[in-house]
Amino acid sequence: MIYSLLVLSSPVSGQGAQTAAAFAEAVLAAGHTVRRVFFFDAGCYAGTDLAVFPQDETDRLGPWIDLAEQQQVELVLCISSAIRRGQLDATEASRHEKPCASVHPAFTLSGLGELVDATANSDRLVTFGG
Repeated sequence: MIYSLLVLSSPVSGQGAQTAAAFAEAVLAAGHTVRRVFFFDAGCYAGTDLAVFPQDETDRLGPWIDLAEQQQVELVLCISSAIRRGQLDATEASRHEKPCASVHPAFTLSGLGELVDATANSDRLVTFGG
């Protein structure tokens, strides 16, 4: 079965983003496919490369990086949601004359068409947060 995920909640408020990462790991472990994870609204904060979490807290970025690098799961931040929240890749940082990128390279910025494509080419779209 092919799954795509839609993450709407910030990784620092609630459990939606963490649950989504755990769900993706479980789906892959069961032999299924995760086509794409699309982050929208506050979910875009999952892609930040600048957040630092205290040592006694769970790493909120690591599970996503592992999914991208080890399992080749595509991680897409909604570009309009992301840039509105200061989440910029190198291209957008340069275009908007900002001093640095703030999105981890495991994530890409793209439009809602990527969510539509994921939905059309997956058996299930599972939403986390809201």
